[in-house]
Amino acid sequence: MLRIRGARVVVTCPGRNFVTLVIETDQGLTGIGDATLNGRELAVASYLTDHVIPNLIGRDAHRIEDIWQFLYRGAYWRRGPVTMSAIAAVDTALWDIKAKAAGLPLYQLLGGRSREGVLVYGHANGADIEATVDQVGAYREMGYRAIRAQSGIPGVRGAYGVGRGDLYYEPADAALPTETLWSTSAYLNHAPKLFERLRMAHGDEIELLHDVHHRLTPIEAARLGKALEPYRLFWLEDATPAENQEAFRLIRQHTVTPLAVGEVFNTIWDCRELIQNQLIDYIRTTVVHAGGITHLRRIADLAALYQVRTGSHGATDLSPVCMGAALHFDSWVPNFGIQEYMRHSPETDAVFPHDYHFADGYLIAGEAPGHGVTIDETLAARYPYEPRQLPVARLADGTLWHW
Repeated sequence: MLRIRGARVVVTCPGRNFVTLVIETDQGLTGIGDATLNGRELAVASYLTDHVIPNLIGRDAHRIEDIWQFLYRGAYWRRGPVTMSAIAAVDTALWDIKAKAAGLPLYQLLGGRSREGVLVYGHANGADIEATVDQVGAYREMGYRAIRAQSGIPGVRGAYGVGRGDLYYEPADAALPTETLWSTSAYLNHAPKLFERLRMAHGDEIELLHDVHHRLTPIEAARLGKALEPYRLFWLEDATPAENQEAFRLIRQHTVTPLAVGEVFNTIWDCRELIQNQLIDYIRTTVVHAGGITHLRRIADLAALYQVRTGSHGATDLSPVCMGAALHFDSWVPNFGIQEYMRHSPETDAVFPHDYHFADGYLIAGEAPGHGVTIDETLAARYPYEPRQLPVARLADGTLWHW
């Protein structure tokens, strides 16, 4: 038996806020898990400290499944981003501990590698189309084989996906939400022009992706998907809000552009109908927001039955701890598609030393026991929490819209 002796939550802001759970055992093994929920970090930190950690002390760290079920079923008020992010942190830390106890990298405990490297995509964005064309070229020079492209839109203030820097896009920027302006008509006219220009400039070999970020109605999304068909997108992401899973049927009826969704999903129930009815091509649930590796495996297994592939969220609102765990999961999962990879800042990388690395368009999970990511708590303490929230979007008439 490997008993949990203690656990603590570390909140740090090396450029953006992260929440990390550290679990210690009576045999000296330590595991860490990511619990970051962008803009609601302290809610998860409190849930862990006040409700979860007291229930962990004395339990056998090897009983990952039993602890997962205890935290999920025992809470009574199940699901939701706060609960599932907290469970994910515990689950990831326990898998880290189990792999360290075995002296093996985490992917070996899942069943071993299914591939040598994990195909990743980066984020290219610019204030206008030509700036985005240049940025896609820059990412190609860095070795990327797949690139998400976003562009500023004439007449739209604060268009989604256009960051303040070339590599480190972080939308959570203020203690109270920044308000941006959205125009669906301007966007629908602009997006096809962007990808027409990208294909002219960069040819057909590079994989191109695009994120709508929930901004369209189903029929508007169908129109966009059809308009983008000549440019062969790898996927169109978050085309419409997915609370109504049936909405994707309307999109599917009108376009063969591949569809991806799921970064805001928390459980298998959020995507069951989408997968079983083959309304999507990629499921984007991630370790930190979908209950950890234990639950993500269940989602991936369901998806595999319907030839839906994984494409996990990997923006900077998850820490290197989550990225490390995701890469071990990606290295194993048979129905892998692609992994988002938004590079963390040097400050973040220093707080979270890790053994994964990028090479020729792929991320390679390391061979260290566990998931290969640690935390420098002394350095983390130098970056105290900073209140930051995600923006909101309004239409020209003031109506609050989907951000």
